[in-house]
Amino acid sequence: MFKTSCLVSLVVVSLLGFSSSSNATIVEFQTSQGPIRVNLFDQTTPKTVENFLNYIDEQHYTNSVVHRVSANFVVQGGGFSFEGDWPLTRIETNAAIVNEPVYSNVKGTIAMAKLGGNANSATDQWFFNLANNASNLDVQNGGFTVFGQVIGDGMAVVEKIAGLDQCQDIPMTDYSSQNCAEQTTPGIENFVVITQIDIIDTSEVTDADLTPIKNTLINQETPKESSGGGTMAFLSVLLLALINIRKKR
Repeated sequence: MFKTSCLVSLVVVSLLGFSSSSNATIVEFQTSQGPIRVNLFDQTTPKTVENFLNYIDEQHYTNSVVHRVSANFVVQGGGFSFEGDWPLTRIETNAAIVNEPVYSNVKGTIAMAKLGGNANSATDQWFFNLANNASNLDVQNGGFTVFGQVIGDGMAVVEKIAGLDQCQDIPMTDYSSQNCAEQTTPGIENFVVITQIDIIDTSEVTDADLTPIKNTLINQETPKESSGGGTMAFLSVLLLALINIRKKR
């Protein structure tokens, strides 16, 4: 089944040599459903932003696909590509980065996915918060690092993606439930594709007009992880991720 390789929200990223884009704080996701512009918090979550920009410099996200939607929870991508057949192909990652749970996982923010039970395990995968997930994600597993905020009309595109039909949690277009049940081979046009992520503004500070909400729950007792609200699917076990995963050549 291709499902096991598509459930994942794992694996992690490193601090490699950095390019001249290190001060970039506004980026634009070019997707097959429209553009999503994000203001990054590079002054307050510097390691996470540095890691994310490293991946952009490496064109890691170019032609990757959005591989998970959980209704009223998250839209997730950054880790998989479609290479012409099921299952999706796991893109190789850099090493993991340190957790920076400064801001709250409220609607309209972007945060890093990571392994369950390992606070410092984020790599390449990110997710957009579709709702106020603070009570869950601000405290669970050391808190999930919010490193940017969607600006402009970007959330309309995120919500459009969230509203598409799904096959095993993957948002799809022109791909029926029967196609999904039979695991009919789709085309790249059936996926939500991140064609590239562009750096729009390289100013050192571009978030002066933003009012990100601080994570004030991080020092509270961490709740037990449960299967409710898509949380456990979001923190899939590493062993599941290894099944049928093919590294990108």
